[in-house]
Amino acid sequence: MVVFLGIDGGGTGCRAAVADSAGTILGLGAAGPANVNTDVTGTFANIMTATRQALSGHTIAETDLVAVLGLAGANISAAVDHLHQMLPFARIRIVTDAVTAARGALGGADGIVAAMGTGSVFAVQRAGVMRQFGGRGFVLGDQGSGAVLGRTLLAEALRADDGFAPMTPLLAEVLGEFGGIEGIITFGFRARPAEFAALAPRIVQSDDPAARRIFEDAVKEVRGIVETLQAGDRLPLVFLGGLGPSYARHLSELWEIRAPLGSGLDGAVRLALEEA
Repeated sequence: MVVFLGIDGGGTGCRAAVADSAGTILGLGAAGPANVNTDVTGTFANIMTATRQALSGHTIAETDLVAVLGLAGANISAAVDHLHQMLPFARIRIVTDAVTAARGALGGADGIVAAMGTGSVFAVQRAGVMRQFGGRGFVLGDQGSGAVLGRTLLAEALRADDGFAPMTPLLAEVLGEFGGIEGIITFGFRARPAEFAALAPRIVQSDDPAARRIFEDAVKEVRGIVETLQAGDRLPLVFLGGLGPSYARHLSELWEIRAPLGSGLDGAVRLALEEA
């Protein structure tokens, strides 16, 4: 019997599902982070822990599995190649977690997926062919993401304190919380994307003029990205991630917004089955 393994690995955790050729789930497992770009060894360990949990109670050898792994950081080929050599599975395909999330969200249907969380990434599926766009980190990309929104809020607070932008209650509040310009600069040099993204709810949930301006600019940018990816079509749009509903509310009059059909783990299993 051919057995299939789907892995959904992100920066906070890794999930595994083992399925038979009919797609029936035989077992599930979970472990720690699986960002292959930042920690190949840790990613390998967590993948194997989650896989062994999923295989628990079965007499299925790891070396017999047909595996598709959707992993954070899998757009860096050197890290992917290193991990590929470490894994024991019979057949292995490694893609980004954005690809598995998009396949899970859309199933086999055409559409566009916008994953808007701490980072952001977009994907388009046409006639079963998936293409990913963006997802390059908040320093160089991640348009509309929580990290970019938070970074922009702090930059606006600095500009307002310098007199280059109107001071608003939210900007004054942020300056006070961080200890002024020096505090914000110190934070900016050491903070990780998730720490910037923690400020995003104060933008999307606020009526403050600066918050409205920042989010309106972000919505405009995301709208432009989706329009480009539509390429003249009218594909349905699925938003994922914590900020997804906020963007969906602003763009629902332009395109059909659909709920995701499934998760990134569902997508990984589906892709594994397609490897048969």
